[in-house]
Amino acid sequence: QVELVESGGGLVQPGGSLRLSCVLSGGILNYYAIGWFRQAPGKEREGVSWASSRDGSTKYADSVKGRFTISRDNAKNTVYLQMNSLEPEDTAVYYCAAVHRIIEYGSTGDPLSPSEYFDWGQGTQVTVSS
Repeated sequence: QVELVESGGGLVQPGGSLRLSCVLSGGILNYYAIGWFRQAPGKEREGVSWASSRDGSTKYADSVKGRFTISRDNAKNTVYLQMNSLEPEDTAVYYCAAVHRIIEYGSTGDPLSPSEYFDWGQGTQVTVSS
C-alpha cells in the first residue's frame, strides 16, 4: 500500500490553467500506473487521465482531450496533471490513484475505471468560476 498526496487545486477563471501534483510515498513510482479522477457534487467519480507504469502510454477522457496533459517525474515520485482551457464543468474534487504494475499488466479493464485502483489520495478541490 502506498500513500498519495494531491496538491495544486484552487479557484481559477474559465479559460485559465492549473497544474495538479500527486506525490507517491511508500513505494517507487516506476512500479505504479497512476490515474487521475474527479468527482463533482452529486455525481459519480469519473476517470480523467491515466499514465501507464511501463511504456509511456496515456489515456484521456473525451471531455478533457486536448486540454489536459498527464506526465510523470519518476525521479521525484510525482505525477502531474496540467489542465488548460478550464471550464466550469471541470469543477470537482480531483483525486489521484495508483495500481501496482503487476496488477496493471494482468488487467483487461478500462484504466479510467475507479475499480482498477487500490490506493487513493485525499483529493484537491478545483473550482472554475468567474
